[in-house]
Parts: sequence; C-alpha cells; structure tokens
Amino acid sequence: MTFRTALAGLNAANTDLSVTANNIANVATTGFKKSRTEFADVFSVSPFGLSRTAVGSGARVATISQQFAQGNIEFSDNPLDLAISGNGFFRLSDRGTAVFSRAGNFSTDREGYVINPAGHRLQVFPPIPDSPGRFDTGRLVDLQINIGENPPRATEDVTLGLNLPADATAPVTAPFDPDDPTSYNHSTSLTTYDSLGVAHVLTVYFVKGANPNEWETHAWLDGTPGTNPAAIDVTGGAQPLVYDANGVLATPNPGQLGPLTVTLGNGAADLNLTFDLSTSTQYGQQFAVSQLFQDGFPTGRLTSLETSPTGVIFARFTNGQSEQLGQVALASFANPQGLQKLGDNVWGESFESGQPLLSIPGTSSLGLIQSGALEASNVDLTEQLVNMITAQRNFQANAQMISTQDQVTQAVLNIR
Repeated sequence: MTFRTALAGLNAANTDLSVTANNIANVATTGFKKSRTEFADVFSVSPFGLSRTAVGSGARVATISQQFAQGNIEFSDNPLDLAISGNGFFRLSDRGTAVFSRAGNFSTDREGYVINPAGHRLQVFPPIPDSPGRFDTGRLVDLQINIGENPPRATEDVTLGLNLPADATAPVTAPFDPDDPTSYNHSTSLTTYDSLGVAHVLTVYFVKGANPNEWETHAWLDGTPGTNPAAIDVTGGAQPLVYDANGVLATPNPGQLGPLTVTLGNGAADLNLTFDLSTSTQYGQQFAVSQLFQDGFPTGRLTSLETSPTGVIFARFTNGQSEQLGQVALASFANPQGLQKLGDNVWGESFESGQPLLSIPGTSSLGLIQSGALEASNVDLTEQLVNMITAQRNFQANAQMISTQDQVTQAVLNIR
C-alpha cells in the first residue's frame, strides 16, 4: 500500500512540476494565463463506508485550473496591438470556427485581414451604412483594413464668414473685370474639389454698389480669364448682397446663393455649389475674413489606424477624412475556467464554459480596449520559482517514502 501511495504522490508532484514549467516557459508570452495544479486525496473505504481505520491511498490531480487574473499592460508602437483592460476575450475566426483569446498582438495578412500570429482573424461588429457611430451588433465580420485610396467628394457647400467695410466706395473702374484689380474692392480664395478629386481654386470678388448698403458678388473658378482661359464664371454675373442699417445681411434671405451649377468639362460631374454668407456683415472700415469652409475633399491614402476605448476602429487618410471600420466584439463566459485550451494563445467554447456572450467593450462586465498596447503574461516568475522548489521537495519526499518502505520490506525478508 505504501508503495502505491508514494507513487500517487510522485505522479501528482510530477504533474505540478510540469504545470510550473509551462508557466515559466510562457512568462514572456503575450496574453498568457497561468495555470494552477489542484490536488485531491484518494481515500479507501469499506463497501459500506463504515471503516474508521482506513488509510488514504495518496493524492491525485483533481484539476489544472486556469487563472485569468489581469496581466500588466505594456505599450508598443503598433496601432494594431490591442489590450483588454478588464474582463473579456477577443473573438477570432479560425477558418470559420470561433475561438477566443486575450492576446492582442495583431497584424495584417496580404488581403488586409487583421490576424493574430496563428492566422486567426479578428472579428468585429460592422458599421451601419450612412449611420456614423452605429454598428450592427447582431452580426460579426472579419476585420479588413482597406489599403486603397479614400474616394473624393465634390464640393457642394461653401461658407464665407467675412466683414465688408461700411465706408467702402465703388471701384474707379467699371464694369467688373477679374483681370483688373481696380474694378473690385476685395477678394478671397479657397480650394474646392470636383467628383474626381481634382482641386479647383474658387475666388470670390466683392464690388461696392452705388447704394451704400449694397455689394455685388462674383465668383470665378480656376483663376481669371486673362491668366487661365478655361476659367469659369461660377455666379454667371453679379449676385447682389444687401445689408440693413445694422450691418446685417438682409438679401438674400437666409443668406444663401445658389445652388449654382458649374460644368467643368474635364470628365467630372457638374458642380452644384451653394454659397452661405449668412454670417457676413458690413461693419467698420476693414475687410476681414473669419471663416472659409467647403465640404469637398480629394482622394486620400491611409495614414494611420486608431482604436477607441470602446473598440471603435478608425482609419485616417491624408485628405483629413476618417472611416469607421468596425467595433471590436468582446466575449464573456459564465465559467471562463471551463474554456478548452487550443494552443496558440486561444481557447475554445466548451460545455463547462457555457456559451459566449458578445457585446461591445465597456458594457456589462466587459473591460475597455487599450490601443497600441499588449497585455503581458500574468505569470509571476518569483512565485513560480517558489512553486517549483515546493513541488520538487514533494517529489523528493515521496521518493524517500518509497526508499523507506523498501528498507522495511528488506528488514522483514531478513527475519529468521
């Protein structure tokens, strides 16, 4: 009996050493969660369980439990590195099979899909079209980074915030000629874009009228006829602006000109421009521009990726635009220790773990996402070294028990 009891202890201590060795080996593995060996005694009883003198039969490994304590957050320079601060698991797709991980060391493959080192694809809630900030939390897609160009947008709205001097007089030269600076009082320019992303300089001229409170507005695209014969008269002639005695724009009301259709002739769609001068004024003695805005933009190249604490992934482009690619889906389980280990820093759903509950970061019991950071292993090396010494002493003690029992057996055999 003693031999078998000590052998059970040897096996249990050996398993404990193996678990400790695995923990130490993964001390630098991103997102690794340490394991702990838990033992149970083996006790022999009579068929009716009435014995008061039965001796135990050793120890056995009851389970090897995973410890999902938070690891340290370590920052990196990779925007695709993601760390979960709190509870939850990334949901990944292993060729269509759902797996789960705490390791957020992601990169992209040749098709632009975001993957972990094992090739599992990160899954996100897709954005709802034409609904900024909203995502379809009822379905999941593999996250793919668009490495192409961001399409352009043609200018439609032009906002001019400016002040026209109240004491201005009519120009000495008439009629208005964009090539002759003496035929207008002031001008200002801004860059607009057509449907192909081609830039066009829009210049707006202001001419003081005969009435003290009236101005004429002229707008030309791509310079003036003298410097560029292809220049276009956007306004098609003078557009009047009338201010009241308080210097506030009265005509047009509510301060908009257009929409004005402009045919470019370069293969792009016609521009339909609306000018908003509702904030323009006629005060004092100086011409001043306080706001120039247009809503078009050219094509753009991807410059960076950003992930918000709630898991919203943005792609930013050189044209100043950003695109929402998706929102990271986090999974929680009723019993995380019941997850099945699959290797490569991922776990699989099991009957013991229960089904995954998917939601967005920062809701329910789920943690938040830290972009440009990784969760380190939660293995404490000092603690594991102490565990190794303890397991080694347990192994040696059980081996000594076998040696002692062997001596006792020899002594009995030597009795004459």
